[in-house]
Amino acid sequence: MDNFKAIVLAVIEGITEFLPVSSTGHMAIASAFFRIEDDPFTKLFEVVIQFGAILSVVVLYWKKFIDFKKISFYLKLLVAIIPALAFGALFKKHIDNMLENPLFISAVLLGGGVVLLFVDNWFKNEEVKKEEEITYKKGFIIGLYQVLAVLLPGLSRSAATIIGGMQQKLTRSLAAEFSFFLAVPTMFAATAKSLLDIVQEQPEVLNADGIHFLLMGSFIAFIVALMAIRFFIRFLQQNGFRAFGWYRIGLGTVLIMLILMDKL
Repeated sequence: MDNFKAIVLAVIEGITEFLPVSSTGHMAIASAFFRIEDDPFTKLFEVVIQFGAILSVVVLYWKKFIDFKKISFYLKLLVAIIPALAFGALFKKHIDNMLENPLFISAVLLGGGVVLLFVDNWFKNEEVKKEEEITYKKGFIIGLYQVLAVLLPGLSRSAATIIGGMQQKLTRSLAAEFSFFLAVPTMFAATAKSLLDIVQEQPEVLNADGIHFLLMGSFIAFIVALMAIRFFIRFLQQNGFRAFGWYRIGLGTVLIMLILMDKL
């Protein structure tokens, strides 16, 4: 990996982490396009810059994350991440195999796009408008939707959890915000696990160059994600999901064609 490739991946991560288009899918396709070696450091880099992007949520919603008087907020997030952590640990090998299959990821991108075309019509009965109204049961069910994104790379964690929130009668904007909140402990756990694995198995990867790429990539993803979140909330409130659905369908179709033609 060089500086250019690290910057490209970080920008892609920052833009796509909170949009319902799958940051993991985009980075996997970008890695294949730029012939970025699929080694342990690259896998670590992709996880760490995701956490860098996620930190933008803590900055934008710092009043929520630093309000220790509302312990229920933290407990709801804890309950909601349990399914993803459990299934992620059980099916790690399956997930790693799918991440190495661009055709599978492209197909999931396309299929997820079809779903997004109809989501706005499926869930119109919005009853939950404040975070305090989200029950532990609703939080857990939203967490189950996150499992789908864990098991199907290319689906989009953001899309899955937002749809889960809307299915639980949250408004679109509240479902999006809860999805952002849920990403923080989820990615913190994933980053900690990846760093621990590297330290135990290949500590030489965390040399001066490696740390440079991790810090640079995380900072770029963080800055880009700050702008992406603000854009997404406004766009979602005004336009819904259809544009993202058509984007995914178009991208997935083109990628499948390129892969079948052995051009990617």
